[in-house]
Amino acid sequence: MNSQTRLDWVDAAKGISILLVVMMYSAYSVGEDTGGIGFLHNIIAYATPFRMPEFFLISGLFLSQVVDRDWSRYADRRIVHYLYFYAVWAIISIAFKVGLATGNPIAVLTEMAWAIVQPHGVLWFIYVLALVSAAVKLLHMLRVPHWLAFAGAAALQIAPISTGAYAIDQFASFFVFFYTGYALAPIIFRIVGHAQARPLLAVAALGVWAALNGFLVFSPDYLFLPDHFEMGYAALPGLNLILAIAGSLALCTIAALLTRLPFMAWLSWFGKQSLVVYLAFALPMSILRTILVKLDLITDTNLLSLVVFGFATIAPLVLLALVTWTGWGKFLFERPAWAHIPGTPGSLHPRIRPKSVPAE
Repeated sequence: MNSQTRLDWVDAAKGISILLVVMMYSAYSVGEDTGGIGFLHNIIAYATPFRMPEFFLISGLFLSQVVDRDWSRYADRRIVHYLYFYAVWAIISIAFKVGLATGNPIAVLTEMAWAIVQPHGVLWFIYVLALVSAAVKLLHMLRVPHWLAFAGAAALQIAPISTGAYAIDQFASFFVFFYTGYALAPIIFRIVGHAQARPLLAVAALGVWAALNGFLVFSPDYLFLPDHFEMGYAALPGLNLILAIAGSLALCTIAALLTRLPFMAWLSWFGKQSLVVYLAFALPMSILRTILVKLDLITDTNLLSLVVFGFATIAPLVLLALVTWTGWGKFLFERPAWAHIPGTPGSLHPRIRPKSVPAE
């Protein structure tokens, strides 16, 4: 499996992941407004064990290529990069939502101050990516063995950690998957390579996984509500971790098989824009949903969820196209030279040509 093929399936996996994330927020927010449950709720419920774990696993896959860099270069690319986009979009979101809701500049500034320590809204993923990246670098510098780091990360995920500090809780829940992508990248690439070489066997294995995942998710005691879903046996500590990793590998395999189909090339392209979509989908989603609900234009939960999902997925791409075409607002999706650590590639250091770094 050559590097280009690897890049294709990794991007395709990102594409599937961001579609599931946007679908989840669209379906649950519509459900919260209407009290209804649609077919998108069922898809999201099925994907609950692996939806976010897969995103973290994919994000850690190529970390080994940069983890040996000095702290400033590593921090610039894997920590400051994410925090820059988090800050930009948190400010936009808070100014828009809190500003319009309250009309109180003090409330806006207070919310922005809280966003420094308490991740804002859907942007928590970007915030936590910076934290897990810093943690891996620290563990690497301390030469902590992979097995020991994984055991500690797994213990955090299995333990019922609920501190009230959202960043800490989410770090505990998802660090193990990011570390798995980093530490087990060669094994993951081999698994995907074998699947591409033996597609019929891979499809059969995926069928077994799909049936088992569905049984454990929708086993007794699961709970379907308009704005969230609680799993059955799949929620059990330990089993949840296993299902999350298995589901993440399955999603990588599905992505790899899909890249073999010429008409699925769009998925890899879409995956390259995954961070752009993640950053910008929430506002258009909220705006359209609010308008449609208040005007009572669509009453069917299935159709309303689908329309909101489609709009939330496409709107960031339209915004990106407008920014690219006009040249205005590049800071939304490209990190400017001033937002780099001085002396790192892309910074304002006189010996290095300044350049923008896209969100990816």
